[in-house]
Amino acid sequence: MDEEYDVIVLGTGLKECIISGLLSVDGLKVLHMDRNDYYGGESSSLNLTKLWNRFKDNDSPPEHLGVSKEYNVDMVPKFMMANGALVRVLIRTSVTKYLNFKAVDGSFVYNNGKIHKVPATDVEALKSNLMGLFEKRRARKFFIYVQDYEEDDPKSHEGLDLNKVTTREVISKYGLEDDTVDFIGHALALHRDDSYLDEPAIDTVKRMKLYAESLARFQGGSPYIYPLYGLGELPQAFARLSAVYGGTYMLNKPECKVEFDESGKAYGVTSEGETAKCKKIVCDPSYLPDKVKKVGRVARAICIMKHPIPDTKDSHSVQIILPKKQLKRKSDMYVFCCSYAHNVAPKGKFIAFVSTEAETDKPEIELKPGIDLLGPVEETFFDIYDRYEPVNNPDDDCCFLTNSYDSTTHFETTVKDVLALYNKITGKELDLSVDLNAASATEQEAA
Repeated sequence: MDEEYDVIVLGTGLKECIISGLLSVDGLKVLHMDRNDYYGGESSSLNLTKLWNRFKDNDSPPEHLGVSKEYNVDMVPKFMMANGALVRVLIRTSVTKYLNFKAVDGSFVYNNGKIHKVPATDVEALKSNLMGLFEKRRARKFFIYVQDYEEDDPKSHEGLDLNKVTTREVISKYGLEDDTVDFIGHALALHRDDSYLDEPAIDTVKRMKLYAESLARFQGGSPYIYPLYGLGELPQAFARLSAVYGGTYMLNKPECKVEFDESGKAYGVTSEGETAKCKKIVCDPSYLPDKVKKVGRVARAICIMKHPIPDTKDSHSVQIILPKKQLKRKSDMYVFCCSYAHNVAPKGKFIAFVSTEAETDKPEIELKPGIDLLGPVEETFFDIYDRYEPVNNPDDDCCFLTNSYDSTTHFETTVKDVLALYNKITGKELDLSVDLNAASATEQEAA
């Protein structure tokens, strides 16, 4: 350990492992350490025994749930947009060769007490039972406008400068009803609140186009893909990438104390009496708790079932978004379901997650609207965890901290955090202009 590194990364959560991999590919000398003896940190995947030990202090899992090692239960379950930034990072770094993916069966939205498929194109808008006849026609016109919009082609703009006009102004032009705006904003553009309505419309249009492009990529029932054996494979894949490019990994390193000089700048990490020196520190909030603030809490339920979620066309993997207005809440609620089809559970078993930004101390009551959609459940585990964001200035202390994981069940916000952190560390934007068709392994597995 008595060496000098460009960067020391603390914690092997997914965000930290992606950063570690990217910096190693860039030629930086990286040391990656974790106090745990396993990869993944808060974003690890647990077998049934570990899941039971974490949430239930008694006994061992009942036999009817199946073999423990056949479970890979994500602690931060999220799907990837097939055409999104994380997939581009995977392709750019060739991490796809370490993983196999499978398309996610369905993408749904909760509206007026029922589950509906999320329409993403003008054709789907006309078929959707989310809207009445006249609203379908208005929505179809809006979807056609979004599909045809090209930033470099003024003819497709219909006289609107989307960098200046708000989403609310664009939507009002098409006369869409509130419920339609609700599912477009939250289940299609994946906004987490309604502030987007008064921001430039270009962001929402790009998000809608990404959803439609991702949906078209594999001609499946959703725009999402998900790795076989769960997300626990992802941190390890980026760790392998880092190692290939010279990164050094050390697990089970107790303490991992960050050292600061007299001016308050970090210069190294001490563990077991040895100090490794560095120019910059990257870590999750748990390693430098005095440099973060609590910004919220996530409530979640983990449910084991022996059937798909009702009214999702027997989908073995699915995301359902429950917009906050539908629940009269301050935050959206998310349902994530996967099964033995993605090798995360024994044959015939399904794993469902319900998550939201916590507004009370009682997740079992707060999460009820999402849990009620699941049908009969064999086992349920409830949890609430704090969410943190950094408050330090990296220019002053050379410390770059990741944000805690939010309640969303897709990777769009997570990747946005990673790319922003990469920019702060390196001073450059990550080039994501890759040939998506080059990812033959991903294409074949997910198709």
